[in-house]
Amino acid sequence: MPPAPGYAPATGPTLRDWLHTPRRTDGPGTWTYGHRPRPAVAPELTPVRQLAVGAVISLAATLLLWSLVSNGYLGSFWIWPLLVLTPDSWPGTVTGNNALHIYNIFLLLLMAAVFGRLGRWPELLRRVFGRRPAPRGEEAPAEAAPPPEQDLAEWPELRAAGQGEIAGRLAAEVREGRMNDVDFTRIRRAWSSVRVDPGRLGAFAEAVRRDGAAACVHPSGGRDLPVRAARHDLLARQVRLGTVQDGERNPYARRGTGLALDPGLLGTSLLAVGPPGAGKTHALVRPVVESLALQALAGQAAVVAVCAAGTQLGPDAAYDVVVKLGDPRSDYDLDLYGGTADPDEAAALLAEGLVGDLADTDSRRAATALAQLLGPFLAAYGRLPGVPELRELLDGTPEAVRALGAALDAGGHRAMRRELDARERQSAAPGDPGRALADRVALLDRPAFSGFFDTTGGTRLFSLRTLEHPLRVRIDLPERGHGEASRMLARLVLAQFTANAAVRTDHSLFACLVLDDATRTLTSETVRGVQRLRSVNAGAVLTLRTLDDVPEALHTALLGAVGCRMAFAGITTWDGKRFAEAWGTEWVETKVVTQRTVFADQPLTRAIHSFRKLVTGKAVTTDAVTVRQVERERWSASDLAHTVPAGHAVLSLRTVGGDPAPPLLVDLRG
Repeated sequence: MPPAPGYAPATGPTLRDWLHTPRRTDGPGTWTYGHRPRPAVAPELTPVRQLAVGAVISLAATLLLWSLVSNGYLGSFWIWPLLVLTPDSWPGTVTGNNALHIYNIFLLLLMAAVFGRLGRWPELLRRVFGRRPAPRGEEAPAEAAPPPEQDLAEWPELRAAGQGEIAGRLAAEVREGRMNDVDFTRIRRAWSSVRVDPGRLGAFAEAVRRDGAAACVHPSGGRDLPVRAARHDLLARQVRLGTVQDGERNPYARRGTGLALDPGLLGTSLLAVGPPGAGKTHALVRPVVESLALQALAGQAAVVAVCAAGTQLGPDAAYDVVVKLGDPRSDYDLDLYGGTADPDEAAALLAEGLVGDLADTDSRRAATALAQLLGPFLAAYGRLPGVPELRELLDGTPEAVRALGAALDAGGHRAMRRELDARERQSAAPGDPGRALADRVALLDRPAFSGFFDTTGGTRLFSLRTLEHPLRVRIDLPERGHGEASRMLARLVLAQFTANAAVRTDHSLFACLVLDDATRTLTSETVRGVQRLRSVNAGAVLTLRTLDDVPEALHTALLGAVGCRMAFAGITTWDGKRFAEAWGTEWVETKVVTQRTVFADQPLTRAIHSFRKLVTGKAVTTDAVTVRQVERERWSASDLAHTVPAGHAVLSLRTVGGDPAPPLLVDLRG
């Protein structure tokens, strides 16, 4: 048997055709692959009925004029050019008669051309019998191969740098079909790193000579995903979500065009709100995760997807790390402290995850209480505590506290001993956050999580400190049996992501966190963290069933922190009101038609009007049209709640550079 291929077989265009297909844009979110630009405003088309009437009138005029000319009613002046251009001996002969017939045909064609132009016959024929216009959203075909110095399939960048041998090897891989879009994108990414650091040129050249299209492969060895559920364009780093509806609610230039997301948009973060069953997971979350996973294979991105166990976000083979919390078969464990060795930083992140959603508990005081335990424990044992140990310390179990104090005394850690003593004194004070922290930690100290969150080195820990690398990570939460613990863990992952994404030393990788359900995970601190992601080449995708899953005080801050907002069909008017306020208003032109009854002064006119009213049953009126500019909401709360069809969503976009796209009604089924 032949060896199994390392990537999925191509089912679309060849790589050369994919590279030669033009890519154009009409604004943020345009699916650029094969896009056909459209005019900004709709052209004024004459109705077919009006064209037909004009054509009939011009045809009748042509026949009438020809009849008058041919029957001599207009004299014989029309034949003078023939008499001037032919010999005097031709009239009355066979040759002269033939010339006269040809001249008559020419004159008739001339009349038809003149009157056909006036009657717009060609336009009518094109509108009725011509080729139907291409369906809106249809992509332009691949263009002819450009010159070698501009043909991406011939690797002109390498040739311009004097690496003709390497470029020839890669071009042969393209021609012979051994390279796919992930390979092409990955090798281009590697070459860009060589241009930044020329010292890598030797290793790059050797890898291309040895492996060809498999050079510089991802550490997992993967060159493609096992399955693709969406359309991707890795050259533009886009994933297509759907088609902008061809309706009056959308700008004419965007109607019928494809809508796509890319890191330039996801870098401002995206918030999607829709009821259960609206399609948030299969129409948004999975395509985005899949696109970022492909970019991770190409060395361009790192993605962390957080979802409930059983959510269809692709097979396990599509990920490098799959953390199945609560499942004893999980190969990976989650680092509860985010990979940090600083007890104060670990305490701040852990406090945000544990009690960040409690209105009556101050996260800063909770972080201080945790630091008073984590610091001494780290000093005494050289590691941070596990869940059972942390619970005992927060509960103030005498044996655990005495053992920690004795270890500190034995090691001579006087400063940390004072921290532990301060925690003992404060634990008895009213309003101490220790009790709330202990209750939340108890949710993780369950038999289902036995063996997880280990700090002794007995498990393979995944830490969000690894965002420096192009990883594909999925974290499955036990939502079914441990809903409160799952929401707490999701909140913890979000806090760790926003903190670690900002301290990366290499911002060339786009890092993205995708929360399939962000219910009760957003706090004032994490919202501020999400807003800071765009400056560090990172972003977050958050989905909610309703905005009420977020504290009301954070509604405005959340909608202002994200640059992309998406309202699915079926949201309530309360949620729609928030989106309407975020999208603001625009100036539109309105026409007001006023009908006024016509009163005639003349007896004959009054009689005609009376007869017309008797026949039609309506009084004779005249219309007065008033055109004015008014300011209206782009989308009202009622429109969002009642007029968005099923399978559709209203989506507004903004790039990291600040370029906006107005709210667009998008068909997510196409």
